[in-house]
Amino acid sequence: MTHSDQAARPTVVVVGGGYGGITVAKALDETSDVVLVEPKDAFMHNIAALRALVDPTWLPRIFLPYAGLLTNGRVVRDRAVMADPHRVVTASGEEISADFVVLATGSRYPFPAKTDLVDTHHAQEQVRQTNRALTHADRVLLVGAGPVGIELAGEIRDVWPEKSIVLLDVSDEILGGPYLPELKAELRRQLVEFRVELILGSPLREGPPTEPGELGTFTVTTEAGTEVVADIWFRCYGVMPNSDYLGEELASARRSDGFIEVGPTLQVAGQTTVFAIGDISTADSKMAGFARHQAATVAENINSLAQGRSDLAHYESMGVAIAVPIGPTGGAGQFPGQDGIVGRETISEVKGRDLMVDQFGEVFGVATPATS
Repeated sequence: MTHSDQAARPTVVVVGGGYGGITVAKALDETSDVVLVEPKDAFMHNIAALRALVDPTWLPRIFLPYAGLLTNGRVVRDRAVMADPHRVVTASGEEISADFVVLATGSRYPFPAKTDLVDTHHAQEQVRQTNRALTHADRVLLVGAGPVGIELAGEIRDVWPEKSIVLLDVSDEILGGPYLPELKAELRRQLVEFRVELILGSPLREGPPTEPGELGTFTVTTEAGTEVVADIWFRCYGVMPNSDYLGEELASARRSDGFIEVGPTLQVAGQTTVFAIGDISTADSKMAGFARHQAATVAENINSLAQGRSDLAHYESMGVAIAVPIGPTGGAGQFPGQDGIVGRETISEVKGRDLMVDQFGEVFGVATPATS
């Protein structure tokens, strides 16, 4: 690379090191000076987090140090407290100038699907502590029958055949969202096969008296009068976008629910040098695969803008897509371009068996150790 080529490289600050952030940072590493701002010391592969809860030998496979992500760029371990079109300010006071900014801070979601802890040692100990509590619980209540609740029920059943598992939701159906009735029916059939009790269509009169993941026997009652006795419970709903750090020039693009408005090129509304992807964006469904798909479009568009081109790519959604494992061998899904649903064998092969740990290990340049 010549000196003039180096001088022409734009500085791209990527705020957030989740699935979208790591993908766009990696894609731009050869063409831009990439700065990834992320408070955690390691990427947590959340897709496999529920497996690690029931089997902590998976923990070394799902925490991947950011040090191995970029060849040319750098990672700033800090939290962004302000982002404007041409700069990002961190909690420690560092001000990072940028030609382009990519907002990829994702969302908060209840543990164990995600954790707010930024240190790997503490995050892993949180999982181990909750695993010990779960081990001693005979009766488990899962509140929320979306993808996380369904997957967690399957993981618990695979390790503990004898436990009582109740999956409860205010809705009359499982897996809310724009999915085929056949998919919901098949997942429901498998949950019954796995001896998961479904209580649907009525909220709890009061929440459990214990904290999620805490061992302690309690009784709760639905509005319909159904009593549930459990020794531990988990909250399996509640996506909250991490978007409270936008500066004055960007704040108008933040909706009242916290999501950031983007246009068809994934540029933040009213901006040309700022993009938003993943869970914080209004572009698409809030899942890892969609975030990575958006990241590819943003990388392409930043490269185009850096070359002085204005013909930017429009993001094209993959359409309705989901893969819901129920343990390593169960589950079902719905894939774009396919009529009907895909069954447990396909879901096990593409996700359920190894939960993509090796694939993401390669992204970070590490070989993920085998589980015991």
